[in-house]
Amino acid sequence: MCGIVAYIGEREVYPLLIKGLKRLEYRGYDSAGIALFNGSLNVYKRKGKVKDLEEFAEGKNLKGNTGMGHTRWATHGEPDDINAHPHLSGNGNLAIIHNGIIENYALLKATLEKEGHVFKSETDTEVLIHFIEEIKEKSNVELEEALRIALDKVIGAYAIVIMDKDHPGRLIAARKGSPLVVGLGDGEYFLASDATPIVEYTKNVVYLKDQEIAILDMNDGLTIKTINNEIQTPFVQQLDLEIEKLEKGGYDHYMLKEIFEQPRTIADCMRGRLNVSKSMVKVGGLKEYQNRIINADKITIAACGTSWIAGLIGEYLIEDLARMPVEVEYASEFRYRNPVIGEKDVIVAISQSGETADTLAALGLAKQKGALTYGICNVVGSSMARETHSGSYIHAGPEIGVASTKAFTGQVALLTLMALNIAHLRGTISQSEYQQLISELSKIPDKVQKVLESNGKIRYIAEIFKDTANALYLGRGYNFPIALEGALKLKEISYIHAEGYPAAEMKHGPIALIDENMPVVVIATNKSAHEKIVSNIQEVKARKGKVLAIVTEGDEIISGIADYTIEIPDTAEPLTPLLSVIPLQLLAYHIALMRGCNVDQPRNLAKSVTVE
Repeated sequence: MCGIVAYIGEREVYPLLIKGLKRLEYRGYDSAGIALFNGSLNVYKRKGKVKDLEEFAEGKNLKGNTGMGHTRWATHGEPDDINAHPHLSGNGNLAIIHNGIIENYALLKATLEKEGHVFKSETDTEVLIHFIEEIKEKSNVELEEALRIALDKVIGAYAIVIMDKDHPGRLIAARKGSPLVVGLGDGEYFLASDATPIVEYTKNVVYLKDQEIAILDMNDGLTIKTINNEIQTPFVQQLDLEIEKLEKGGYDHYMLKEIFEQPRTIADCMRGRLNVSKSMVKVGGLKEYQNRIINADKITIAACGTSWIAGLIGEYLIEDLARMPVEVEYASEFRYRNPVIGEKDVIVAISQSGETADTLAALGLAKQKGALTYGICNVVGSSMARETHSGSYIHAGPEIGVASTKAFTGQVALLTLMALNIAHLRGTISQSEYQQLISELSKIPDKVQKVLESNGKIRYIAEIFKDTANALYLGRGYNFPIALEGALKLKEISYIHAEGYPAAEMKHGPIALIDENMPVVVIATNKSAHEKIVSNIQEVKARKGKVLAIVTEGDEIISGIADYTIEIPDTAEPLTPLLSVIPLQLLAYHIALMRGCNVDQPRNLAKSVTVE
C-alpha cells in the first residue's frame, strides 16, 4: 500500500526520490518523507501530498547521492508529520522506511521501553528500527546480522529499506509478504515497491523473494541472502514497461485515460488467445494443467474488491458455459473460515497488482491443502505470478487510477476466454454457440469504443445526479455483478453511498428507500429477463424513483418508462458486462469530478492492498 523508492550511486538523489514518489502516488497515501545522506543523515517528512513535502524541503540541505523516500498509508498512528516515514533509531544512526505491519510490535515496544528506549511516534515501524538498533548494540554485530536476527523474531509483513550513517555507501533491504524490486544500473542501484519509479533509469531488475535480504553496496555490489543467511543468486529480469504508459497522455486524469484505453486493452487481453478465422480460443495458462482443471471437483475464485466482482462474472460464465461448480470467495475471509479444500479443487486467484495480501494468503492455504492454484493478474513478475502453479496476465498495462477500470474489463475478458476454453474442452457447448461467442467477443473492442462515444450524454446525466446522497444499482443475471461494480465505483471516488442489488431482491428491503430523491440505476440489457426487468423499473417508478437505465440499442419499451437511458450495442448476453460497465465507470468519474473529489487518489484508499 505504501510506496518505497531508494537509490545509491552517483546521481543527485533528491530529484530522483521526488519524481519516484510522485510515480507512486497512485498507490494511495497520506504522508511522505525522505532521508538523504550528505555527511549527515537528513530526514524530511510531512503529512499530506508529495508537493507538501517539496514545499517543506525547499531551502534545506538536499545534497547527496544516497537516499530513500516513502509514501505512507496510515496503519498504526494517525496521519501526521511525526508518524510519517522515515523513522530513526534511538541514537539517530539508522533510518528506516517500511511497508507492511509488524503484528507483535506492542510486545516489542514494551520490552524496549524497559531497556530505556524512548519513542516519538505511534508506529510499528519505529519500534522495528529501535529493535534492530538494540540487537546491533547489545550483541555487537553488524547491521546486516542485527536485521537478520530481528526479522527472525518479528511477526507480520514487511518491505523495508535501511540507511546506516556509519556506512554511507550502502543500503540494506528485506521483504516478506510485501513487494520490493531491485533495479540494477551502471554503477548504481535502485529499490522500489514496484517498477514505476525506476523504469526510466534501468530495465534490469531483481524481484526479491519472501524472507530475502538485499545488501546494495557501492564497493561490493549486490548481495542477496535468505533470512537464514544463505547466499542467493540474483535472477535478473528485463522490465516490459514503457515510460509513456505511466503518463496521462493528454487526459485530465489517469482514470479517464484508462477508461478510454479499454478498446485497446481488451483487444490486447484477447490477442493470441482468440482466433476468429479458426473459431478457436486457447488460454496458454490452462494447457499444462487442462486435464486437472476440466476434471476438477470445484473451482473457487478468491479475490478482493473489484477483482471479487470480476470473479462473480466468472462464476456465471464458467457455470453457464462449462457446467462446472464455482464458488466466489472474499479472499480476506477465505482462510479464516476453515474452508473445505480438496486436492481435486482449483483455486483461481484474481488481483490487478498480484500483491494483494489477503489473496496471496488464500493461495498459500490452497497450496497447503494440495489444490491447484491459478492466478489472474496484470503485473508481470508479481508475487502471485511466481507463487501459483499456473496463470494468465490480462495485459492491461499500468493502471494508475486507484478505482480499477481497464483491469476490471481485462479480468472479465480473460475469464470469458477461460470459460469458453474450458467449455470447449469439456464438450458442454455446441460448436455453433462456441463459434457465435467467439465472433461476438472479437467485436467487443469496437463496441466498447462506440459506448465511449456516449461520454457527453453521460456527463449531462451526471450533472443531474451529482448532489444525491444515495443511489441504488440493480441488475439481473450477468449484470447483477455489474450493479455491484457500478455502485462500488460511485462510492470509491465520489463518496456517495451506493448499493448494488439483484433486481428481484429490491422488494426484500431496498424498496423501502425509494422516493423522488433516490436515483436507481438499472442495468437492463438482459434478453432472458427483459419482462421482469421492465416490471422492476415500473415498481421503482410507482414510488417516484428516478430511473437511469442501461439498455440495448433500440429498446423502446424501457426507454419509454425510464427517466434517462444510455444505450450499448447489442451482443450475446454472456458478454454484456464488458459493455454495460463502461457507462457506469464514466458516470462515477463525472459525478466525482463535479463534486470536487480527487478522482485518481480517493481518500483512504490504496491501489495495492499489501497488508491485511
